[in-house]
Amino acid sequence: MSCLSLLFLIVGISGACSGFKICAFNVRNFDIAKSTNYRVMHTLTKVVSRCDICLLQEVKDVQGKVVKALVGSLNRYSIRNETVEVKDKYQYADKKNAFSRDPFIVRFQAKATEIEDFALIPLHTVAIEATNEIDQLYDVFEEVKLKWKSTQVMFLGTLNAACGYMTGKDKANIRLFSNPGFYWLIGDKVDTTVRAISNCAYDRIVVHGQPFLKAIKPYSAKVFNIAKEYKLTVDKALEVSDHFPVEVELKIKSSGQIQAQFQPVLLIAITVVTYVLDILPFTSAV
Repeated sequence: MSCLSLLFLIVGISGACSGFKICAFNVRNFDIAKSTNYRVMHTLTKVVSRCDICLLQEVKDVQGKVVKALVGSLNRYSIRNETVEVKDKYQYADKKNAFSRDPFIVRFQAKATEIEDFALIPLHTVAIEATNEIDQLYDVFEEVKLKWKSTQVMFLGTLNAACGYMTGKDKANIRLFSNPGFYWLIGDKVDTTVRAISNCAYDRIVVHGQPFLKAIKPYSAKVFNIAKEYKLTVDKALEVSDHFPVEVELKIKSSGQIQAQFQPVLLIAITVVTYVLDILPFTSAV
């Protein structure tokens, strides 16, 4: 089983927004060599700076140099007021060895949003085990519900829920589909891949419950096409990743709508070869 380290970096980024944006981006083998590529870092910084909470997957950084480089790049922006807080976190005890990368669950409080309190459960499945791993997320959900007395949960990341790894017939055996109350905001027909030869919804965002669904801005769940938005060729986009980011926005309370500003949180999933597992606040790159 692979060890997984999840780091929360508190970084300052300028600008106001009318919604609270949550993003997930599989940056594909983001290692030290990749972090020295100016074009990649410039693009990645622009992507992350759009988000209030950003999950990055496939970050390989045993020594912490990649994280420092990214935080240093983000810190060139102005600081905003902090209105999102990490309230709790823990790693799921996978007693059945159902996951190749054990889920790490984080509870947030963002008082300016209509939902206010919610949990994020990132997951990067092994493609050939996607159907089983996605189904097992229901057990994680049940545990979170008991532990935190809340059903306001969002699953996000590269679930590999497409293109042969999860078929229409498989849905009957996946409780996040068959059980009521789960809403797949990134649909089956959405393409989250960069290459033109593929058309697969590998990256997903799923929420539970009508309260969470109603707290989401309509039509805000989507793919952010970095090639189109930043006028990159396919080859240049592939230098960053073979995946596009996915995102969704939470509604802001009307009383805080005019000048709602956030201190973004960067959730980085780092594949490591040790057993290190922690959440760390950062205000600078040092």
